[in-house]
Amino acid sequence: MMSRFRIVVAGCGAMADAWIDAAKNVPDAQVVGLVDIHRAAADAKAVKFDLPATVVFDSLTDAIAKTDANLVFDVTTPEAHETIVTQAIEAGCDVLGEKPLSTSVESAQRMISLAKTRGKTYAVMQNRRWLPEIIALRNTLDAGKLGRVEELHADMFVGAHFGGFRNTMEYPLLRDMAIHTFDMARYTSRADPVSVYCHSWNPPRSWYAHHASAVCIFEMTNGVTFSYRGSWCADGLHADWNAEWRVIGANGSAKWDGLKSLHVQAKKADGKKSFFHEMENVPVELPVVEFSGHRMLIEDYFTCLRERRQPQTVGSDNIKSLAMVEAAVTSAETGAKVRVEW
Repeated sequence: MMSRFRIVVAGCGAMADAWIDAAKNVPDAQVVGLVDIHRAAADAKAVKFDLPATVVFDSLTDAIAKTDANLVFDVTTPEAHETIVTQAIEAGCDVLGEKPLSTSVESAQRMISLAKTRGKTYAVMQNRRWLPEIIALRNTLDAGKLGRVEELHADMFVGAHFGGFRNTMEYPLLRDMAIHTFDMARYTSRADPVSVYCHSWNPPRSWYAHHASAVCIFEMTNGVTFSYRGSWCADGLHADWNAEWRVIGANGSAKWDGLKSLHVQAKKADGKKSFFHEMENVPVELPVVEFSGHRMLIEDYFTCLRERRQPQTVGSDNIKSLAMVEAAVTSAETGAKVRVEW
């Protein structure tokens, strides 16, 4: 019997492993095609995942046509996203792609418009939305435990010696990493970006060719302010890749180290009001998440397709996270506060 989801994976670098592994664990999904501009990479991926050599193709359009695929995983570089997504949608496929949507808001708009016109679901990988701790944090805020949410602050300091394309790209921290943190801020606060002021620089110690450090201040809807501080050339005392978070509400604060430590304190209803208001710890219940990261997002995407509903990270929503990146870069280049538009 033919699988419900017949998948072509476009882009067979290291990142594709998590995608293929997740798909192979879904009963009604099957990887039927592998495509890469370097055919040897696709051949190697077929061997690694015990797939027949016949799944390897030189072009995406050939792969879709010859395998009767109906879904494409776009795991290519951002510069290739528009080409891959356009070919996939025009060939009748839904698409789930790596972040970011594209290299510009305008490019993302074209892909989103095409998906809407053709009735296809185009969503993007934002795997951190399925971490139990961030789900618990959002649930805590939704329940009003901190009162009205007023501020979010995130720090992401890592000495990342990647090598490769990140060492030479412009604004590597903002363009390649910050979108995760920006999307998490939107997810937890349920607020959208309005404007941003960003100052970026490249420290003398940096091994990157372009700005590897940045500070951003975002004005968000609902009166929320979100600040971001980060560096990819900060050796020692590394923050987690999920960043270190503090959320401040009218009634208390939450602090998350990006890993397993999530603490919430709120004002005691009958507490003493002196120099410091008397506080109490708020219990935090972690949701039961069968999987996390790539696996859970991919599983959820399949569920949304089955149930004919939009996934959380559908392109028409995730473009707001991309717009935060683009506006931050523009602000860094101009030295001015910039409106975030999508």
